[in-house]
Amino acid sequence: MPRKRPFGPGLLVAAAFIGPGTVTTASVAGAQFGFALVWAVGFSVFATLVLQEMAARLGIITRSGLGEALRAAIQAPLLRLLLLTLVVIGIGGGNAAFEMGNILGAAVALAEVSGLPTAAWTLAVGGLAFVLLWSGTYTAIERVLVLLVMLMSGVFLLTALLVQPSLSDILAGFSPALPVGSFVTVIALIGTTVVPYNLFLHASAVQAKWPATLSASQALREARRDTFLSISLGGVLTLALVATAAATFFRQGIALENAASIARQLEPLVGSHARLLFATGLFAAGLTSAITAPLAAAYAVAGVLGWSADGDTGKIRLVWSAVVLLGTGLAFFGQRPLVAILLAQAVNACLLPLLAGCLLFVMNKQKLLGSYTNGMLANMAGGAVVLIVTGLGVFQFFRVWGVIPS
Repeated sequence: MPRKRPFGPGLLVAAAFIGPGTVTTASVAGAQFGFALVWAVGFSVFATLVLQEMAARLGIITRSGLGEALRAAIQAPLLRLLLLTLVVIGIGGGNAAFEMGNILGAAVALAEVSGLPTAAWTLAVGGLAFVLLWSGTYTAIERVLVLLVMLMSGVFLLTALLVQPSLSDILAGFSPALPVGSFVTVIALIGTTVVPYNLFLHASAVQAKWPATLSASQALREARRDTFLSISLGGVLTLALVATAAATFFRQGIALENAASIARQLEPLVGSHARLLFATGLFAAGLTSAITAPLAAAYAVAGVLGWSADGDTGKIRLVWSAVVLLGTGLAFFGQRPLVAILLAQAVNACLLPLLAGCLLFVMNKQKLLGSYTNGMLANMAGGAVVLIVTGLGVFQFFRVWGVIPS
């Protein structure tokens, strides 16, 4: 049976956060600060596991997405309107700007190894993402993502092994430290991993993977295993990127111009294959995120607007189509929608703490979840995550708008 495979919707979450943004951020973290920020990767994985387990449990038990659950739990009209506005702007509109980066990252990787112009590859990548999403079947998308994530995993792990980072240095990096000038990078590492749209994506995707005919206990057991394996894999890949940059750039005192320049540092080890090796991983990272980001935006917008995943498939398809087409267009014409990206960053900085807090609130609603509400440990872990991401979100909001210097 398909659900017996070790990976499922959790892989969508991992594929969503291991994109070109994470590749760049993790590489910059390693190049500038060595292994000192490994602990931030560890916290990101912990926070993602805590929140995504709740999202998966919500979807399996209530058979509804996060958006539907929030509409049911939040009765105050003004609060509901605020949430609807933030989700539509921050996730629906913001993901279109982020989709540009996903498509462009994959296109740049293909241009590096083919010699063809990046603009042509943006159309190819955008078209491929569109076709895969248009297939309309969860199984087809999952199979493609499994292949791409495995490919990406192999490339990034092999890259890290080739540079032979020190295990003792990696372990020492789990001790929290904040080198001078590293706070913004810490926020970026956490922000590229703990992303609000994954909460909507996961809560909806588990319903397709584990139908209502399956017992709740079995579905939860399989979903938790899938979540742990998939997100842990994503954390290992992020750690591999940090370690590679730390062992090549930080160790030698070389400035990192961009993530793709890591390939040049591998040439003494793998020769002319270095560029192809890293470009393959970057392409896989870009395409996986180019598939999952529009899908997540569609689930999020559909949930808060009260659309049914079964009865309003046309509207849901319209949302992800708009995200893919707009992202492809921006990438093709070489636009840099700075205002849109700044707005998306600012709104998402507010949205993550708000959604994490709302999720924690919903997960304690016995009317919704019955005996599957949060226990004390889940509430303590969730509460700690909410407090930390709230503090970071406030900082990021003021930094984006120039109140706090970058």
